Amino acid sequence: MSGTVVALAFTSALLSAVATVLIRAALQRYGPYTGVWLNVLVGTVVFWLVLAVSGGPGRPPATSIAFFVLAGLIGTVGGRLFRFMSIETVGPSISAALINLNPLVSTTLAVVLLGEHVTLPILAGTLVIVAGTTLLSIGGKAVGVRPAQLVVPLLSATCFGVVAVLRKLGLGGAGPIVGMATNVTTALVVFTAFLVVSGQATVMRCRGRSLLYFVAAGVAENVGVFLVIVALNIGAVSIVAPLTIISPIFVLLLSFFFLRGLEILNKRLVLGSVLIVLGIYLIIAFK
Repeated sequence: MSGTVVALAFTSALLSAVATVLIRAALQRYGPYTGVWLNVLVGTVVFWLVLAVSGGPGRPPATSIAFFVLAGLIGTVGGRLFRFMSIETVGPSISAALINLNPLVSTTLAVVLLGEHVTLPILAGTLVIVAGTTLLSIGGKAVGVRPAQLVVPLLSATCFGVVAVLRKLGLGGAGPIVGMATNVTTALVVFTAFLVVSGQATVMRCRGRSLLYFVAAGVAENVGVFLVIVALNIGAVSIVAPLTIISPIFVLLLSFFFLRGLEILNKRLVLGSVLIVLGIYLIIAFK
């Protein structure tokens, strides 16, 4: 396995955790719609600037663009919206854990649609990671979380699982920067139109410290997603997807320092973290 793929996936997981903590802090004053809109706005500005500096989009095939447009709708609008709602509803730790069940979706689709070969160690590692994230969700939850509320992060996980395969398909004819720019631009246009048509344009206003948190989260989130796209460009979906889901460990560490009182350290959290590390080892060592 390429060390570059591992480094990209791990860095993406860290950035996702940073974004999760920043989003949680910003959501104390503003709702998830505001956060998602600013998130995709930041991503659109950043990646079109990068694209301009790097020489422009070129002429990617329409099929690749279509896959990234679809990825923008499902992953960037659907996945991120459910993610923001989940962080607001059940907290960052549970959200990070349950949303990161998405490799089960992406690995299954990669086998069925892309013909990727999944070895027994990869499958075992993925299942062990899932078990670890489940324990994290149980052991790290704050009081008062109802089972029905867990549907929101699971919907986000499903969206993110599907989008990994769509991005892999899109990379067959378009580069990562073009793909990311298409992805976030689609999300910005569609989500802005939704807010205007539904009479919720006022949520596009934000100020103060929350604005700073949302913008910083947008940079971290979008750069993290870009690193995943780069990793998918050189590695298999069934490898990249499981490696990016160690973010719950980073969320726990960051929450301990920056979101005190929201996370509870107990045996389930420790065991869940150990299982995640073990799962990653299985994937890396026996590939």
